Amino acid sequence: MPTVPPAETAADAVDVTALLERGRTLATPVLRAAVDRLASPMDTVAAYHFGWIDAEGNPADGDGGKAVRPALAVLSAEVTGAAPEIGIPGAVAVELVHNFSLLHDDLMDGDEQRRHRDTVWKVHGPAQAILVGDALFALANEVLLELGTVEAGRATRRLTTATRALIDGQAQDISYEHRDRVSVEECLEMEGNKTGALLAASSSVGAVLGGADDRTADTLEKYGYHLGLAFQAVDDLLGIWGDPDATGKQTWSDLRQRKKSLPVVAALAAGGPASERLGEILAADAKSSDFENFSEEEFAARAALIEEAGGREWTAEEARRQHTIAIEALHAVDMPDPVRARFTALADFVVVRKR
Repeated sequence: MPTVPPAETAADAVDVTALLERGRTLATPVLRAAVDRLASPMDTVAAYHFGWIDAEGNPADGDGGKAVRPALAVLSAEVTGAAPEIGIPGAVAVELVHNFSLLHDDLMDGDEQRRHRDTVWKVHGPAQAILVGDALFALANEVLLELGTVEAGRATRRLTTATRALIDGQAQDISYEHRDRVSVEECLEMEGNKTGALLAASSSVGAVLGGADDRTADTLEKYGYHLGLAFQAVDDLLGIWGDPDATGKQTWSDLRQRKKSLPVVAALAAGGPASERLGEILAADAKSSDFENFSEEEFAARAALIEEAGGREWTAEEARRQHTIAIEALHAVDMPDPVRARFTALADFVVVRKR
């Protein structure tokens, strides 16, 4: 991965694995209880999606993802001096919204694998993927609103705004697949909606539940938004050059779906022979009736042109740039130094992660 870790800071002493595990451990019991409210068979389908059971309904110890969002939610509660447990409803709510989007995105994108397992629509059918996704979104709002506090109402309002932006981003992503050209600015706007908005909500929801004022919440959201852009830039690199054994997806995954991800868009905007040749090939691909039967070598050739045109390095640099903006946003928030170090360590993890 062509990324460079930031200079040494107090964040280097933070055990990021433990930080992620704390978020997962605090959120999972409440998350399971929320899923148990769903009518059958939606409860079983959701449990399969979260990796708690296998396709036959047997208990499983699946990979539930990186848990960055719940980790941020419980961490943000500590900005206000509250215990991390105050952020648990927020952690569960953002995780429910995130997984609502994954269920729908997998179906819309035709992805057959997630976290090294068949996706829900592949196992249980498209109808269940849609229904369970809708149910998880409804649960997210329930989990917050049933707290019955002013802070819960404020948190819910921010989460629903983020969810609308997330849906806008998915709509943009789909529409871009059918266009020959997308500008870098359009791509960044789409990724800010699709990924940045929910990470922004994750970074502030615990603080809001802990009584933080709007200025503090807005600044934490700025951190999360730019962290989301860095996160997505790294995901875009992995979507083309990631190791399938690590990502759980096919080789050249984003190229197979004709995604206008940042490396592709940046390469097309770069100019020069490789950029022009890439544009010609991708335009022809859009009209090809045999695209689904392309060989590994054909996708590898397209990836090589993207790299030659500079799309890979530009995206890696953009991930670093967005990481820097996120860290700088933290300077405007008064918080205990250990909490600041944990926010920084999570941002560092996002930019240098391998999957």
